[in-house]
Amino acid sequence: MHQPLIDEALEDRPPPASVIRLDPTSAQDQIKRAIDDSRADVVIAGPIQTGAHLAVLAGAKPLVTVSWGSDILVDADRTPEMRAITEKTLNQSAAVFGDCRAVREAIKRHSSLKDADIVTFPWGIDLETFTPGASSLSLRKDLGWEDATVFISTRTWEPVYAIDVLIEAFALVHESLPDARLILLGDGSLEGKIRSLIRDRQLNEFVHAPGRVSHALLPDYFRTADAYVSSALSDGTSISLLEAMATGLPAVVSDSYGNLEWVQPGINGELARPGDARLLAEAMLAVATDERTVARMKAANVAVARSRANWSKNFPLLAQKVESLVRS
Repeated sequence: MHQPLIDEALEDRPPPASVIRLDPTSAQDQIKRAIDDSRADVVIAGPIQTGAHLAVLAGAKPLVTVSWGSDILVDADRTPEMRAITEKTLNQSAAVFGDCRAVREAIKRHSSLKDADIVTFPWGIDLETFTPGASSLSLRKDLGWEDATVFISTRTWEPVYAIDVLIEAFALVHESLPDARLILLGDGSLEGKIRSLIRDRQLNEFVHAPGRVSHALLPDYFRTADAYVSSALSDGTSISLLEAMATGLPAVVSDSYGNLEWVQPGINGELARPGDARLLAEAMLAVATDERTVARMKAANVAVARSRANWSKNFPLLAQKVESLVRS
């Protein structure tokens, strides 16, 4: 019954090296053995319909479920089965963590949890690593982009991030702003489609797509660019967005969910309707044509990141709730 969901979680999202890949046919038993062997005081699992649901089936108590955003904002309402799995998992959780108000409201719609058991935890980033400044990369010089207006995207090439919409939008931007360029980091299951679209739109010399780069290089890639852009169809609190903001980039993102809590049009970036290439292009142009506006947006984003996206300050919210469950 749940095989496709388990496969999606285990195969489409490569785990960190420290995580053991579970056999979907026996994942429930393996999780139960791991819980029993470790004598865990609290089990923390996510996304809702896969990792957390398996933990429920394995009898994990108390369970802290961690929403990944799209699991509750999109997946929960895909089918009656997904809705039932979502509600069962949430209602058997001692607490649920989400990263924005939209996630909190969706959790309330799909569960009988009390407000105190839904913790809004906006993640955060390392503000000592992601800072404004000059890039150590020679990318602009190497590509002949010294005088260009450079946008950067760091989202994975999967359907929810609509990279094809971004390419179509950038093609429109380039028509109006010939010195526009795009750094397109990442890879994914749609790589063939995306690279073909870049060729079809004759954008090869204007788009730099080196694939996935190490996390250590991301700050300098952000510092190489003039603005950040994401065409995602759904977002909670996007770590990529926070990283870009902290390095001082104006942000152009989709007008949806968590983005609304971070980006104010005309103040620190622009919003565009998800899936609309024309409106995304207009938003991109809006942050690329006025130097004073751009300077103001950069300063605003650094300030917002420093005040609200500090991992060191945000993490204790999660730790305090977990500790309270252990004590109780």
